[in-house]
Amino acid sequence: MRRWREKIRSSTPLHVVGLAEILAICGLVASLIYLLSFFGIAFVQSVVSNSDDEEDFLIDSRAPRSQAKPPKPAPAPAPCALLGNPAAAPEKMPEEDEEIVAAVVAGKIPSYVLETKLGDCRRAAGIRRESLRRITGREMDGLPLDGFDYASILGQCCELPVGYVQLPVGVAGPLVLDGRRIYVPMATTEGCLVASTNRGCKAIAESGGASSVVLKDGMTRAPVVRFPSARRAAELKAYLEDPANFDTLAVVFNRSSRFGRLQGVKCAIAGRNLYMRFTCSTGDAMGMNMVSKGVQNVLDYLQDDFPDMDVISISGNFCSDKKSAAVNWIEGRGKSVVCEAIIKEEVVKKVLKTNVQALVELNVVKNLAGSAVAGALGGFNAHASNIVTAIFIATGQDPAQNVESSQCITMLESVNDGKDLHISVTMPSIEVGTVGGGTQLASQSACLDLLGVKGANRESPGSNARLLATVVAGAVLAAELSLISAQAAGHLVQSHMKYNRSSKDMSKAAS
Repeated sequence: MRRWREKIRSSTPLHVVGLAEILAICGLVASLIYLLSFFGIAFVQSVVSNSDDEEDFLIDSRAPRSQAKPPKPAPAPAPCALLGNPAAAPEKMPEEDEEIVAAVVAGKIPSYVLETKLGDCRRAAGIRRESLRRITGREMDGLPLDGFDYASILGQCCELPVGYVQLPVGVAGPLVLDGRRIYVPMATTEGCLVASTNRGCKAIAESGGASSVVLKDGMTRAPVVRFPSARRAAELKAYLEDPANFDTLAVVFNRSSRFGRLQGVKCAIAGRNLYMRFTCSTGDAMGMNMVSKGVQNVLDYLQDDFPDMDVISISGNFCSDKKSAAVNWIEGRGKSVVCEAIIKEEVVKKVLKTNVQALVELNVVKNLAGSAVAGALGGFNAHASNIVTAIFIATGQDPAQNVESSQCITMLESVNDGKDLHISVTMPSIEVGTVGGGTQLASQSACLDLLGVKGANRESPGSNARLLATVVAGAVLAAELSLISAQAAGHLVQSHMKYNRSSKDMSKAAS
């Protein structure tokens, strides 16, 4: 406008414009276009969308309902190859259970009374698990809850359950032992263990099999009592170890069970404390509860003649349970078993990939001398505990008793003019049973049934438990043979790298 006024004063035509004026006009036009697009586009879009909605409404209202097609759902994302199928979303807990969970979390209801109060073991486990989740903030998604009979463990196997742990079970065999072909179940997470035991079974089978003998069968319990003086403790020791008094003690002891039968009493003194180690047969049960009941009967009986006897504990560790102790190594506890086999020279070369002399030398240097240098107590073997624990878990034994049950000395000798190999394992304290405890659980019962030792043997009480002990020793024999051979041949590391490492490319699976 200022330029137009100047043109009017100077009588310059208005249609004549210069470069600056052209740029100003272009800027003005551009500003107008920008303002229209900025404020007008929202209005245009709203008009268009409203017309589209009205059109869709008219189409849907006019079309028959039977012809209306629902929109296709979006495809679900593919599950991660590493995690597998994701678990379904948990169902909402009933309102009644919600109240119980809140009371448990608040400490108003003790968790251990849920089974009794509810009368439903599965429901109790679920409520306890949800309470634990809220208290700790941990989800425990990988711990299964369903698929287990919680009523089967009530009052005998596990308290306060919130789930169960899954363990793979492998089978080694056939183990040819005492003329039987036995397939041995082993629950383990250690790679190569079942495969190595299986190779030992093959070597034994191709050499004619193994044989075993049960030397002793007696469970022990050792209470500790205290007297005013060491002299009084010695008087009771003499009474208990006098053969003339054994029959009386046996009658008192044997009242507790049809199968528990007193075999003997061995005493030890420490000052005025007396430790009495009772040994008894227990039929097909492992027998800890059985022998404890018998011991209690004897203590009650002795109290009349020794009123100054102060019972400190039903167990004074002279038993000795779940601890490595020389008394078990020397005297035995549970089943004392020896298992042996002669492995032919051609089998040593073909199956075990080594030779007899190398095996004999390695056993002396490693299992005998090496264990002696280490100050081992019953540990004169390669890995007996591996097999004992795997079979114990699979068959419902007490895994903690692998401590004394794994005590073993492995012996290797060359026989038949040095051509063949004689191998033996001596295990003085294998503590097993086929009734009671975890043996009655479904999975463990199935493993015992596979071995042919499920439950009690009515015709010959105790024979099933003794057979199970020989199977443990036979499997240890096979595993010792295989591992020692792998070490003698220098194959141990190679086999573990081949069979004990995942071949999956985890980086590709993750991507």
